[in-house]
Amino acid sequence: MLFWLHELFHINILGYITIRAGVAFFLALFFTLFLLPKFIKWAQKTSSVQPINEWAPERHQEKAKTPTMGGIVFIGATIVASLLTVKIHNMYAIGALFTLLFFALIGFQDDFAKIKKNANLAGLKARTKLLLQIISAALIALLLCFIAEFNTDLYIPFVKSPIMDMGVFAVLFWILVMISTSNAVNLTDGLDGLATVPSIAALASFSIIIYITGHAKISEYLLMPNFEVGEVAIISSALMGALTAFLWHNCHPAEVFMGDSGSLTIGAFLGYLAIISKSEILLLLIGSIFVIETLSVILQVGSYKIRKKRVFLMAPIHHHFEMKNWAENKIIVRFWIIAILSNILALISLKIR
Repeated sequence: MLFWLHELFHINILGYITIRAGVAFFLALFFTLFLLPKFIKWAQKTSSVQPINEWAPERHQEKAKTPTMGGIVFIGATIVASLLTVKIHNMYAIGALFTLLFFALIGFQDDFAKIKKNANLAGLKARTKLLLQIISAALIALLLCFIAEFNTDLYIPFVKSPIMDMGVFAVLFWILVMISTSNAVNLTDGLDGLATVPSIAALASFSIIIYITGHAKISEYLLMPNFEVGEVAIISSALMGALTAFLWHNCHPAEVFMGDSGSLTIGAFLGYLAIISKSEILLLLIGSIFVIETLSVILQVGSYKIRKKRVFLMAPIHHHFEMKNWAENKIIVRFWIIAILSNILALISLKIR
């Protein structure tokens, strides 16, 4: 709508991506702040609460009455704020909105099944969930490759030129990136606010990178690729605003959890941002906490199957520190610090090419 006003009435200020990104941030923030308390009350009345896994640390059992599925609220707020501010006929913006919508629907189905059966492991079957993720990611990847005709070159940090053209194999690579990141954020979402701040930090980094990538002069100066993806920074900014408002109620002790409807969607969206900014490899640093959490699970499972021994007291790794009797707030804040520092390093690396 704001871009339409810019074109119709020649309001130049509304043509700037930075202005519309700022407006989108605060619109999503206010929408979430307004709707989330109402959602929490509704969820408490209808017993739409988080079922706790029986294998989780004992202290988690007290969270059994905490409302879940808050992701539906902040993802919905993000989509509405984006529609009001973004240039809607931009193909990359359309892809971003579809990513939010598709994965939110998958997460909602999983959350709803858990709530209905009142069991943490009673959501969608793992194979079903993975299949839905593959289908959704494939649709987005195909849109990028064949409709948007997006560049299929692979870039790595510190190198100004692409190292190879992936061709049609880019579709498979992009699917892998989106699904991996989606599940990595989902694994991280185990403590109050643990996944929220690293997600905001990652979104901030990608918003900057995408703005640079979409800006002809700045991208040329920094020796970065240039594509018309700048509009997606507005959607990323909207999600940052929505998550900031969500954190108001999600910080310890949490009044609401994001559920799979939030974590799966955030992860897939981060994967999408990495793809369109040609930062798929840099995503490992930007999403360092998500990578660490995922690796801890892989190491734990692999070690137990091969050696019949565990590497950690419990995986993902945040549970390991819980078992060592670290205070929940200490674990959360220290993980936040690591996430913020790794994102600062990622942004510094942009100049080193």
